[in-house]
Amino acid sequence: MNVAIIGSTTWGTTLAIILARRQVPVRLWARTEEEARALEAARQHQARLPDYSFPPSLRVTASLADATRDCGLVIFAVPSHSLRDNARKAAPHLAPSMLLVSAAKGLERSSSKRMSELLAEELPAALHSRIALLSGPNLSREIIEGQPASTVIAAKNESVAAEVVAVLMSPLFRAYTNTDVTGVEFGGALKNIIAIGAGMSDGLGYGDNAKGAFITRGLAEITRLGVAAGAKPLTFAGLSGLGDLVATCASRLSRNYFVGEQLAKGRPLKVILAGMRNVAEGVDTTVAALALARRLGVDMPIASCTYRVMFEGLEPERAVAELMARTPKREWEGVG
Repeated sequence: MNVAIIGSTTWGTTLAIILARRQVPVRLWARTEEEARALEAARQHQARLPDYSFPPSLRVTASLADATRDCGLVIFAVPSHSLRDNARKAAPHLAPSMLLVSAAKGLERSSSKRMSELLAEELPAALHSRIALLSGPNLSREIIEGQPASTVIAAKNESVAAEVVAVLMSPLFRAYTNTDVTGVEFGGALKNIIAIGAGMSDGLGYGDNAKGAFITRGLAEITRLGVAAGAKPLTFAGLSGLGDLVATCASRLSRNYFVGEQLAKGRPLKVILAGMRNVAEGVDTTVAALALARRLGVDMPIASCTYRVMFEGLEPERAVAELMARTPKREWEGVG
């Protein structure tokens, strides 16, 4: 099956390379002719993954028509804030027989909508049943290095998810199916908020007890919002929930963890983001999640404190003190 990757991001390029290593014909779409020519000439992504060459079956193009021609699988691996625009541009080039996968983890800042919802709004109705998403503890650097990893492919129709698994599965990249699209998407998106807080915890020099408690309470918080939005509670105990949360909160490869760590050192958010090559999805997701939580009547104290640290100047130490002083509650209150 020919595969098109929409987006020459770190994650998009990683997916393109690991598929092409297995001789899968892959076309990686770049935003401009200049970028496509540069990537083809170098046969590597020197800005994002300079140590990894493109296998022979990987081609780069700036044409969406060329990228998607005769493809069975199209993966959108772009930042969440640009998914809607890219889906709109790609729509005229997609056929009803194609499998469509979102590999973005986030919520649209202006609407709080999930990525599969954006795809459904921008793509023809004939394609809606073919939409799936990819989520899990998938740090790009470890995967491209050939370290074992697992992921989840979620789709409302499990046979669609199984078709995607058949393409992506390899001895080093194990994939599972799930039909709880809402839960898988919320797990992948909301864990980035908690990862910012985990970075702050480490940046402040707090120990493993504090971090373990913070991750666990973060899991309760994202489960609470997900369930209120229609997700199944058990999904958050899986790869796209607990698995992704642990990996992102523990790894210095995580962009969101880095943002939190730098905030704890007193650096302003704008300065941190300006110096980053990749997008920290947790920043916009915090805004979107809190807006959704207000509509659904869900309490999200961690997300609220994280927002205030990022945008209102609340000192990280003060945020911790406020969270610790909250009124005692049942551990799984609001979950069921």
